[in-house]
Amino acid sequence: MKHEPYLLPNGRVLRYSFHERMIHWMAGFSYLYLLLTGLAFWTPSLFWLALLCGGTTISRELHPWFGLVFVVAVFLMFGMWGRQMKETPADKAWWAAIGHYIRNEDDKMPSADRFNPGQKLLFWGFFVNGILLLLSGLILWFPQYVPWSLHVVRPLAVFVHAVCFLLTVALFIIHVYMGTAMERGAFGSVIRGDVSRAWANHHHHSWYQQILRDSESQK
Repeated sequence: MKHEPYLLPNGRVLRYSFHERMIHWMAGFSYLYLLLTGLAFWTPSLFWLALLCGGTTISRELHPWFGLVFVVAVFLMFGMWGRQMKETPADKAWWAAIGHYIRNEDDKMPSADRFNPGQKLLFWGFFVNGILLLLSGLILWFPQYVPWSLHVVRPLAVFVHAVCFLLTVALFIIHVYMGTAMERGAFGSVIRGDVSRAWANHHHHSWYQQILRDSESQK
């Protein structure tokens, strides 16, 4: 994204490049399939969800493959955004004012960079849980390769997979809520790629000011 212009015509700012959006939706759609099939496998009362995902047999066969797609997307996002997701001293002030954020009192919130600390927490939550889901999922996918001397690994993998699944469900709900209700306009940015300058200045003031400085230095 650094090779693309941030400031666009008509008072718009490039928020996400096409490449970033494609990787984001690659993760989003693959996770949605994993969510539906995972819930179907979780309890008999939700097994009907498997019918929406191609049927019981197809869901069982495709679930691990979609898991691989999701993990690949997560690692690609790490490559794109990992450095920007590191904690900064300014993040502590943001967390101290989290109550204002929850109440949508944006005028009382400290200035945020391209990603605010809440978004960073979600990113690392999906990244860590994605790795654990991959490792535990491979054991569940190929249990025949686990030697009997390590048979305890199998129930442990079931436990880890279930816990991480529930954690990602919580993160997914928070992510959708943040992108649609907490920061109105954020959802459109992962579709179109751009936001208004007013939106960028309001929600991610530090990021927007840096864009302006970079733009001035390139003139």
